[in-house]
Amino acid sequence: MKLHVDKLSTSGSEIEGLQIINSKMATEDRGTVRELYRQSSYSEFLPDTVSGWKQVNLTKTNKGAVRGLHGEAMSKLVTVAYGSAFGVYVDTRLGSSTIGSVVTVHLTPGIQVFVPQGVCNGFQALDVDTEYLYFFDNEWVPGMSGKALSPLDTELGINWPIPIDPNNRDQISKKDSQAPSLSEVLSSMEKES
Repeated sequence: MKLHVDKLSTSGSEIEGLQIINSKMATEDRGTVRELYRQSSYSEFLPDTVSGWKQVNLTKTNKGAVRGLHGEAMSKLVTVAYGSAFGVYVDTRLGSSTIGSVVTVHLTPGIQVFVPQGVCNGFQALDVDTEYLYFFDNEWVPGMSGKALSPLDTELGINWPIPIDPNNRDQISKKDSQAPSLSEVLSSMEKES
């Protein structure tokens, strides 16, 4: 049996604190084992504020459908368990040196993204029944503070791989399609501060 091991590696991005992670993977004749999280390894590059995961969700999403852009009061570690996705991340943190920046990542099994609190997260499923996995450092509760942005906001310059029909509820929720634009969110934040 021939064994191939891809080591854990990480790289930064255009958004301060957003990290793209290649998880450790061991592949041999029977298949692949992906190490989704190991505290001793990940603690070397995740912020000290992330002391553990308090909730884990797995979504199964139809090809072409979009979820997000959401930035709840939690940091996230996201990846694809099955299929592939076009991940989109937008910095909405007041005072951040990268506020307004947009990063996109082609997510496949083994590619992860650490999303700091205050950075909106969303994705479009690129394959049938794509499974998107979220680790959260806080439990989600109704009415939790955070921000939402419209994935259709042209100011963001997102080139979605599969065109989005804003009226197709199988592709995008009413809530997401009617979320505010980045400029509306930033204007509202400035008025509150």
